[in-house]
Amino acid sequence: MTADGRMPDKRHKRAHTAPKVRITREWARRRSSPVGVRTALSKLAEQGTVSRYRKNQVIFGQGDHADAVFYVQTGEVKLTVVSPRGKSTILAVLRADDFLGEGCLTGQPMRMTTASTLSETSVVRIEKARVTRLLAKDAEFSGAFVSYLLTRTIRIEEDLVDRLFNSSEKRLARMLLLLAAFGKKGGSNPVIPRVSQEVLAEMIGTTRARVSVFMNKFRKLGLIDYNGDLLVHEALMNVILHD
Repeated sequence: MTADGRMPDKRHKRAHTAPKVRITREWARRRSSPVGVRTALSKLAEQGTVSRYRKNQVIFGQGDHADAVFYVQTGEVKLTVVSPRGKSTILAVLRADDFLGEGCLTGQPMRMTTASTLSETSVVRIEKARVTRLLAKDAEFSGAFVSYLLTRTIRIEEDLVDRLFNSSEKRLARMLLLLAAFGKKGGSNPVIPRVSQEVLAEMIGTTRARVSVFMNKFRKLGLIDYNGDLLVHEALMNVILHD
């Protein structure tokens, strides 16, 4: 009993903890598209024009007229945005089976980002009207497209939480796993094509110097190997799961 005659409150207040972005095998499998979905998305190749780009080529630029959707067949594409003051940041890195430029379907008149290649890349360009007709007439494609958009929305939310609450080291580890499409079929030690430390720093919101420190640490711990291409080992996931 307290001095004022009241019984003490024995209830424990729940400690406030920041939300975590979890990377598990179940999470990783979300990057692997079911066969049915891949078959539906492959119909885009029949509806549009295939273009091939070399590394560091621009597919479309910020402010360009938005009149088509693009589907990545092979390679990697980065989406960047530049503020009115000239500050640039990377919003996403897209790979095979990803869409870009879908904002035109909601009436977006101009591109909000610049899409450029990180490696040799093949994309399919489909006119807005053709995508609209395909969405209306093909239930299988429509379902696959909506599923993709929902998955991408979840990814954006996870990226935001990651940026707000996780350390630079954990953000880098998560980004390397994402770039490696960890959990896809084809091997437990996926290889990432050459990506500069400047690009990685821009993607996770830190400096190149800190990225260099963490990359050297990961390599010494046997979590990654790099000599040209970058090899990511499953054990890198422990960096994210460890508190």
